[in-house]
Amino acid sequence: MARDTNGSPEKLDISEVPPELLQSWLESDAAVLVDVREDFEHAEERIDSAESHPLSKFDAAELRGKHEGKRIVFHCRTGKRSHNAAGRFGDGSETVFHMAGGIDGWKAAGLPTIRPEGAPKLPIMRQVQITAGALVATGVALGVTVSPWFLVISAFVGCGLMFAGITGWCGMAKLLAVMPWNKRGCAV
Repeated sequence: MARDTNGSPEKLDISEVPPELLQSWLESDAAVLVDVREDFEHAEERIDSAESHPLSKFDAAELRGKHEGKRIVFHCRTGKRSHNAAGRFGDGSETVFHMAGGIDGWKAAGLPTIRPEGAPKLPIMRQVQITAGALVATGVALGVTVSPWFLVISAFVGCGLMFAGITGWCGMAKLLAVMPWNKRGCAV
């Protein structure tokens, strides 16, 4: 992040771009759309021209070098991660863009997305919810009926969910994404 002469972080100019305006920029080749969602999210559903650069592996210098001189617009599912990516990308010398409302806002504006045939039928995050719920319920049931030590399973899953919520990184989602039933049928 850029710093002013006192060593304090400079205020970044992050501009929120409405999906309709972004679509016109993309059609006129005036912008590059960067999807900062994880690979499995991008594989499930994506905006046609979006490049995948997951926030967990985000490299601002690499992205800046690849698209030097171009207007880069970040997007995620709802807008939180793309705002974070825009903050990491900005150096204080230019306006940085992220799409308002993320891919959910894009779809709400009636704009098209691509959902490959090989995409998982059940989104990864719903699979995480089902798996975590099953593990917690199993841990509690075994803790009550067999041994209180089984409650450790529920505590472990709960801590994992808190960690995922705080950091934005979910190990269970990463694990489920590589399961055979979640392998995509086409290259993205």
